[in-house]
Amino acid sequence: MEKRVIKFTDTTLRDSHQSLLATRMKIEDMLPILEKIDAIGYHSIECWGGATFDTTMRFLNEDPWERLWTIKKHCKTPTQMLLRGQNCVGYKHYADDVLEAFIKYACEGGMDIFRIFDALNDVRNMEKAMEYTKKYGGHVQGVLCYTISEFHTTKYYVDMAKKLAERGADSICVKDMAGILTPGSAYEVVKEVKAAVGLPIQLHTHYTSGMGGMMYLKAIEAGCDVIDTAISSLALSTSQPACETMVATLESLGYETNLDLLKLKEIADYFKDVRKKYSQFDLTDGTPDTNVLVYQVPGGMISNFLSQLAQQNALHKLPDVLAEVPRVREDFGYPPLVTPSSQIVGSQAALNVLLGERYKMATNEVKQYMRGFYGQPPAPVNEEVRRKIVGNDEVIHVRPADLIPPGMEEAKKGVASVMQKEQDVVTYAIFPNVALPFLEERLAKQTQVDFKIAKEGADDEGKVVTYPA
Repeated sequence: MEKRVIKFTDTTLRDSHQSLLATRMKIEDMLPILEKIDAIGYHSIECWGGATFDTTMRFLNEDPWERLWTIKKHCKTPTQMLLRGQNCVGYKHYADDVLEAFIKYACEGGMDIFRIFDALNDVRNMEKAMEYTKKYGGHVQGVLCYTISEFHTTKYYVDMAKKLAERGADSICVKDMAGILTPGSAYEVVKEVKAAVGLPIQLHTHYTSGMGGMMYLKAIEAGCDVIDTAISSLALSTSQPACETMVATLESLGYETNLDLLKLKEIADYFKDVRKKYSQFDLTDGTPDTNVLVYQVPGGMISNFLSQLAQQNALHKLPDVLAEVPRVREDFGYPPLVTPSSQIVGSQAALNVLLGERYKMATNEVKQYMRGFYGQPPAPVNEEVRRKIVGNDEVIHVRPADLIPPGMEEAKKGVASVMQKEQDVVTYAIFPNVALPFLEERLAKQTQVDFKIAKEGADDEGKVVTYPA
């Protein structure tokens, strides 16, 4: 009897270091190992999207588009990115023409698989991203953001998967961003979703709670086709389960992975050394954080709370803030805690505790959320809380992006003085405050190089040559 093959997506170049090292890994530390990663035989390499687009410019002085192109030069394995639906790679909704331009350039740059999610599981906020990905030839992976509440039943996820399939999803991902999907629930959700839509099912988790490996096993028994893992030296804790561990486990149970542990060891050794370079950002202690099982709070949120509370000399209030999160989440209609809803709920929970009164103050994002500008929450919000936050302000019920005017023409004007390629317009449209100083500095450096070449000459490859006097 032919063995069933389980495929692996490697997250080392994106979610793994986003989770463990604050997204700080530079392209220079990826380049030496790219071709060996490519030769492993992964289903896909997740290397872009999520927080990387913002962080490469903000902290690393790198162009995110250049990163994609560089990786594609060295990798034939399909590349994969995380796309936040109408939020694109940002933290708010963008105009449809901005989203379309981003996806067009991403596809032209070689991106293959687009994992598309919405923080509220509002399919309306995913539709255009799915449509444009199809239009430009990408693989649409529709996402079910997994969370727990009385409203989030197996039927809820099955119904959402059907909606995504109807809109052209090529595969479905169950995204367990907090590491709270239990083995039993994983088995049930994967089995029922697969039976309902008949599409390939991929599973994503974080090892925060310590359940990841066990959960993957039960999901695979239920028919899961692809699992997300990271190389062992950048795995576990708030990252993904370790690739090598899952390979050995699955092959001992009669599955086939087609992955070589000796080749994986070479990559693990490489990243073990790389990780040391980022020790200032490496703040996890490697042990499971079972707070996530009690409060459903992802590891990244806890890190933010620690930072916030430390600034207010209120670290002793962390237990109160963690206890407040589920209450705020209930008031807000049980949104999954993923970007940006995790920040919206988290900031309000912290404010409630620090001010000693619930909803005495609310951030602009919370007000916009309560007015419907992030979409439709999975469950009804607490109307009393809504009134306290926004008073009699109008609440919208349409797809939020329907109210956003086109943005590309305005972005072209804003970036005209520093634009060097078409993609710069999209970069500016999404992150104007980050992109402008980045693009200005890049242009200044290029101007210096051009001046030097004009003065001193260049060889056939465009490198500056200093001629003897």
